[in-house]
Amino acid sequence: MCMVTGGEENLDIQNVGEEYGLVRPAGHSRPDGWAFRFPDTNSTILYYWSATLCDLEPLNISDPNTPVAMHLDSPPAVLRLFLPCFDVLVLNTRHHWNRGKFRINRWNMYVNGRPNEDIMRAELATLKNFAVHSIGRWLDSQLALRPRLKAFFRTLSPRHFGNGEWNTGGSCDNVIPLAGGSEVGEEESRDSVLAGTINGTRIKLLDITAISHLRNEAHMSRYSIKEEKGVQDCLHWCLPGVPDTWNELLAAKI
Repeated sequence: MCMVTGGEENLDIQNVGEEYGLVRPAGHSRPDGWAFRFPDTNSTILYYWSATLCDLEPLNISDPNTPVAMHLDSPPAVLRLFLPCFDVLVLNTRHHWNRGKFRINRWNMYVNGRPNEDIMRAELATLKNFAVHSIGRWLDSQLALRPRLKAFFRTLSPRHFGNGEWNTGGSCDNVIPLAGGSEVGEEESRDSVLAGTINGTRIKLLDITAISHLRNEAHMSRYSIKEEKGVQDCLHWCLPGVPDTWNELLAAKI
């Protein structure tokens, strides 16, 4: 969003976040997303931060430290409310499905409006797969009513930590592009769960995993402005960079 708006106030670009409820909550450093309208092309781009693609409901709105019901079988409220406004939709999730994020955010698993009691659904991988399948089924049902809408599910953005994780000395020191080769050999998606989810639906796969895996030198690595000694960022990408290729693929599919 910073790049497409020029990174500064521009009278030719309208900040319309409030129209979509994207305002900064009290005590927060930023809103949950941004929306900008471009009058010259009569288009609006909206970005919404949803780490799990699940609806989040504070259980006690008067308590800032309240547990939060994470409804595994319900999409985020902003998606349910504003889907009729969209012409193109791109979804993705994966990296924030870990116990640390769940503890910090006080997320509690809910299904059918009640706490999850299915022991078979207790593992994080199973929870994530259930949520992805749930939103896939819901979105496909909506596409039947909105033939103009083009919907995409983006596959996993690969990490390139070597010799450890982000907090145990993992690194990505390579600086040579395509050092391991420049071709993708396999025919099937590396994100088999997501590919299976949308199989037989009206949702299109935006498969960026294999081509992005070729670019292990394109992460922020040790060069982040927030660089900490002994900590490298081998998850987020430098910009301009690999995500620009994702946009080119998306434009071609549209």
